[in-house]
Amino acid sequence: MGEYGNLDWRDIASLISRTDDYAWKLYESDPLRRSYILEAIEYLQLPAGSRGLDAGCGIGLQTMLLADAVGPDGHLTGVDISRPFLNYGRAIAQKAGYAQRIAFEEGDIYKLPFEDGVFDWLWSADCAGYGTRKPLPLLQELARVVKPGGMVAILVYSSQQLLPGYPVLEAHLNATASGIAPFNRDMAPEAHYMRALDWLEDTGLEEPLARTFVAEFQAPLAPEVRTALLALVEMRWPDVRSDLAPGEWELFERLTRPGSPELILDTQGYYAFFTETLFRGRVPA
Repeated sequence: MGEYGNLDWRDIASLISRTDDYAWKLYESDPLRRSYILEAIEYLQLPAGSRGLDAGCGIGLQTMLLADAVGPDGHLTGVDISRPFLNYGRAIAQKAGYAQRIAFEEGDIYKLPFEDGVFDWLWSADCAGYGTRKPLPLLQELARVVKPGGMVAILVYSSQQLLPGYPVLEAHLNATASGIAPFNRDMAPEAHYMRALDWLEDTGLEEPLARTFVAEFQAPLAPEVRTALLALVEMRWPDVRSDLAPGEWELFERLTRPGSPELILDTQGYYAFFTETLFRGRVPA
């Protein structure tokens, strides 16, 4: 068995078009994400044989990990607003041997295409809570489709240290418009996804808790990790040139541009990490 059923991670590349930039980045970033996704899933102790929803499933990689967690008698539904992502998910799941255990449906997480109380639990990673100014209606909609006593779990990106030795530059990058996205300076603090414990309580969910998971990497980097870290830097701080002083921008370019003789990922003692935080609550029984 591979990392995904019948498939190893590298086998999935042939099922995704490299011209589909975002889908390819989801695939390419998987070596960074898989370890903490597995930790978070294990932490939740999903019941064997249960029925779960992956809200904002993307190309379905984590959907397969969730399916493994609930075992052969469980069932997963992945929902996403992107039809191409769903098509990739179906093709990958078919090849990996999950066709009977995973279904993919097109839908908006703000208006899920399911009846009330259909699922034993709901999971949403790097999707629910991003960029919303009205988190409570979203949480209410997510909770609506979960059975009484079931769980709603949201996993969000929460921090990183990718440029060791350059704390001022990294702090300035984090303070740019891209660095604080999807939050922006006009949003109320209560709308930031790191306030999700408040959202869970205000929605009426019980037993709210939070737990942070760390993904860490040190030199020498495997080629796929090196590629994924470069992609993460690009996704984390796009379009920041106008927000940095000229000298800072030039330094950032030298440290992060592929092929640069000063590329920080090539330093002998390179170490980096980023964190994702899980928020979980239960629908009242």
